[in-house]
Amino acid sequence: MACGGSDAAPFLTLDGKQPLVIGHRGSPGYLPDHTLEGYKLAIQNGADFVEPDLVATKDGELIARHEPNITGTTNVADLPEFAARKTTRMVDGVAETGWFATDFTLAEIKTLRAKQPLSDRDASFNGKYLIPTFREVLDLAKTEGTKVGRVIGVYPETKHPTYHVDANLKLEDRLVAILNEYGYTKKDSPVIIQSFEVSNLQYLRGKTQARLVQLVDGDDYDFKTGKITFAAPFDRPYDWTKAGKTANFDSMLTPTGLAEIAKYADGVGPWKPYIVPVKGSFDAAGKMLDVNGDGAVNYMDTTSQPATTLIADAHKAGLMIHTWTFRNEPKRLAFDYKGDPKNEYLQFYRLGIDGLFSDFTDTAVAARTVYVKELGRD
Repeated sequence: MACGGSDAAPFLTLDGKQPLVIGHRGSPGYLPDHTLEGYKLAIQNGADFVEPDLVATKDGELIARHEPNITGTTNVADLPEFAARKTTRMVDGVAETGWFATDFTLAEIKTLRAKQPLSDRDASFNGKYLIPTFREVLDLAKTEGTKVGRVIGVYPETKHPTYHVDANLKLEDRLVAILNEYGYTKKDSPVIIQSFEVSNLQYLRGKTQARLVQLVDGDDYDFKTGKITFAAPFDRPYDWTKAGKTANFDSMLTPTGLAEIAKYADGVGPWKPYIVPVKGSFDAAGKMLDVNGDGAVNYMDTTSQPATTLIADAHKAGLMIHTWTFRNEPKRLAFDYKGDPKNEYLQFYRLGIDGLFSDFTDTAVAARTVYVKELGRD
């Protein structure tokens, strides 16, 4: 078929372009989270953006880790020289015990190695890869982009901004300073900044024209109602909690909430069940049914429900909408996807999602290729 022919169906995205595939923490389906090797693999597998979660070291350097607590993603607990650094700190109102990036200099962080945090994933690469800085991720995106012949974007998340403020290691000015060094200052720069908190995004709006995305979380699913449930610390942005606000995350996704987001951000990043809910089947006694017959009742026994209006509502507010997280493992797929993760991707692509975060970017790209062909745009 001719590319972009007049008979091709349009993409339903806000900008009319094909949806973005974002390498969630790199390629954690294959390699440990947040490593240069993982980001490189995501790019080789077709990712448009890679996502480094950012936390600060004791000496104020931004590094790529999922949490300030680095216990689960590094080998720090195995190193006797750091045994005395184990401590308990409050993160978003919850006491966590372990080792924290904010207690280590960058030089000390560079003596650590990454490990796979999920027990059901390949651990054979544990201990092989360094912990990268944000600058190293930006450099990798440039060099790998040159190799593959396309611009690779970087999609940093400011992790637990209030925690870092309390540690006197505020993230935002550090982040903007680095982006300014790279010339990433405009809306069309290959960078998108995201956060679950609000006030730091509002602050960033006054510091950069780079695109900003408001993340929207929840605690869990109610398989009977198909609704998202809320419990601290996943009930609302933590800066709202500290300010005494009682509204939950879902208030952000009403037309009024989306209009408020549009005042300071370019997009919204909701957890995917806000877009496609999932529900279980229940008997007359209210017991959830083992639909797949494996002897257990869990997420694999749910069925995806008709989509909400959220994508259309976000687009009406002028917001792009990116959602997370897509994974290949059968236990992370609803029953009606029939064990094939591409079925889930296709559902979201067909709904007009602007972008999605994937642990397996090769699968996300393969499904997007199918979608593009469906539209007659190959």
